[in-house]
Amino acid sequence: MKLMLKVKNINLFYGAVHALKNVSMEVNQGEIVALIGSNGAGKSTLLNVISGMIWPSSGSIHFEEIDITHKKPNSIVKLGVGHVPEERQLFGPLTVMENLELGAYLRFNRSNKKDISKDLDRVFELFPILKERKKQLAGTLSGGEQQMLTVSRALMCRPKLMLLDEPSLGLSPLVAYEIFRVIQRLKKEGTTLLLVEQNAIASLKISDRAYLMENSSIILEGKAVELIGKEEVKMAYLGVSE
Repeated sequence: MKLMLKVKNINLFYGAVHALKNVSMEVNQGEIVALIGSNGAGKSTLLNVISGMIWPSSGSIHFEEIDITHKKPNSIVKLGVGHVPEERQLFGPLTVMENLELGAYLRFNRSNKKDISKDLDRVFELFPILKERKKQLAGTLSGGEQQMLTVSRALMCRPKLMLLDEPSLGLSPLVAYEIFRVIQRLKKEGTTLLLVEQNAIASLKISDRAYLMENSSIILEGKAVELIGKEEVKMAYLGVSE
């Protein structure tokens, strides 16, 4: 498999707080990689570092062999990294359509209009409810609809790699199932995904490989199906034990 993302010995300090400790991980093209761990383990922080929202204190990040360690978020998006942040972070006073168009902002020019139109058709096919709601203000959508819009907005930048931060958080089981269905479909269509998810069982079941974070460090890695069977994973993160 072709290596797409390489995170090497990342450290992050907030003053005296060591928020990420020598974190290293890899994501290969075409994979779903799960990043699991308890609240406060550093998972969301790591995604923010990868997407350029936070710059690390030391270490390196390469995307398709390009050093993105200290690149700005817009430059990282241009290279093909889309970020679905925790708690959605939509533009509530703007319509669904305006939020989607902002997702394609870096691609807007005359030659790309047809491609952007095709991408809109794609997200409306993935989430038909958004087509019905396209003139509605994003802030008035239900929680599930907002999450669908957040995922769709990231897709509008045509990412090669999607960083998904807690995509099922606070959603009903039915809507969460729909989100996971779309994640699996995106993989089949060629998108690579790095998935942070509070529902560890669900994320491990659809992932190829997984990393386990604890106290700001990676403590375990392997095939996702193998991690499901690890006793420390069952006890600490899945709530079950043999």
